[in-house]
Amino acid sequence: MPRVVTAKPAARETPLPNIELTEELLYKLMLAEVAVQRGQPHVAVPAYLELARDTRDPRIAQRATEVAWNARFQSAALEAATLWLQAEPKSTRARQIIAALLVNQAQLSEAQPHLEKWLAADPDNIGQSFLQLNALLARHKDKPAVLQLMRGLAAKYPKVPEARLAVAQAAWNTKDEALSLDEARAALELRPDWESAALFVAQVLQRRSDDEAIQYLGGYLETHPGARDVRLNYARLLVNAKRYAEAREQFEILVKDYPQNAEVNMAVALLAVQTNDYDAAEARLKRVLELDYKDPDAARLYLGQVNEERKRFDEALKWYSSVNRGAQYINAQARYAGVLAKQGKLAEARQHLQQVSAQSNRDRVQLTQAEAQLLREANAYQEAFDVLGEALEKMPNAPDLLYDHAMAAEKVDRIDIVEANLRKLIKIRPDHAHAYNALGYTLADRNQRVEEAHELIQTALKLAPDDPFILDSMGWVLYRMGRKEEGLDYLQRAYTQRPDAEIAAHLGEVLWALGRREEARRIWGGALKEHPKNEALQKTVKRFLP
Repeated sequence: MPRVVTAKPAARETPLPNIELTEELLYKLMLAEVAVQRGQPHVAVPAYLELARDTRDPRIAQRATEVAWNARFQSAALEAATLWLQAEPKSTRARQIIAALLVNQAQLSEAQPHLEKWLAADPDNIGQSFLQLNALLARHKDKPAVLQLMRGLAAKYPKVPEARLAVAQAAWNTKDEALSLDEARAALELRPDWESAALFVAQVLQRRSDDEAIQYLGGYLETHPGARDVRLNYARLLVNAKRYAEAREQFEILVKDYPQNAEVNMAVALLAVQTNDYDAAEARLKRVLELDYKDPDAARLYLGQVNEERKRFDEALKWYSSVNRGAQYINAQARYAGVLAKQGKLAEARQHLQQVSAQSNRDRVQLTQAEAQLLREANAYQEAFDVLGEALEKMPNAPDLLYDHAMAAEKVDRIDIVEANLRKLIKIRPDHAHAYNALGYTLADRNQRVEEAHELIQTALKLAPDDPFILDSMGWVLYRMGRKEEGLDYLQRAYTQRPDAEIAAHLGEVLWALGRREEARRIWGGALKEHPKNEALQKTVKRFLP
């Protein structure tokens, strides 16, 4: 739930109640406020709520609302905000909070009249109100109900582009593509130069195909050549479609039009990294640093990566070591160690990671993961398992460690630990799709308890229906169950989304089993060119093409 920021109160039109500031009242106010300052919400919230009930003073009711909201006491916050609105019927802020609380509690029908009055209370800022409303309702799980509510609210404002886009976004969340497109295009007719609406149209079209989205954005740029964000997204789509020459042309336009804009230069640099145009990437990243980019350490980190990709290892180490303490620091240290390992200095790389000063358990987990990854890459699977196990003893409920230790256990054939860790992770994080998937795949790959494996992967797929690795697992378990044609469909979808080596191995094997051997050879051949050292792919190909 968003936090309430206490601001200087606006002038009130409603007369304040005539309340004498008695010693008892002053004592209760001081008691409540001291509890707030001491971080004791269980004392502060009831105290302020009692004061709001007794005084009916909008100022006290407002403070009670703020304290309860920030403490996440939703029922108390709703009662306090209701008292505030009763004491000050024209308070837009009180009505907004009541509406937000009702939405959070899934009471959309009760929220609707408050939302209608909120929108009507500020006609000059109706567009901004719809944007805020859309953000509020986006968190609600009943997407069809949100769409119904949004259509009802927007019906009175057919000429407000934000209202039309809000309906489009609500429709998108229910997978009503036709309505979503119609409303987004209506928003653009009302405001043709609104890039957010144009990008949303492209997002909807991209669900059909990248080509449709590319064609649309290209056409939009013909009539709106100054649409910076549209051009950036157009370039990204061209990169994804491997239309690199066209993407590079868009980069050049952006840099020419916005030479002093650090954000544009950074975006162009990242697109250049994605296309392996390392000369352009390095030039743009250095330009970003000259322009005082808001996150210079991110630019330094990418400069390290660019030099690492070019095997200029000493230069990469220099850039990684220049990253300061902050959001990029641990990642930079992990990359630094990775470069040392590539130089054949695995012991030194591990020592480097062990000497990094961790500021939090999150840092400790990431450093442990980095060290284990170095060991896996060196095929030192037992050592990786041991490193993760030692860390897990100190942080036994760390989800990432539980997952990585399970994966390391699989490499040393400790299936008992695989299952124990993943079941514990599922208990801690019941929404962890990859925990269900990993356990189901492990069982399916060994042809053990395949019915149970199928159920686990089904659960994973419900949590993450478009994840290519989970689609791959579903295809694989269906194949193990003898349902080859069904399995093939999932594997083809997975490989289309992500042409991964292990997915290719599975897809080829199922094609081979179905008698489609030339297709299997083609899939394996293409994958081997991209991933010549992948063990799983090599083993599969050798089994069928010795």
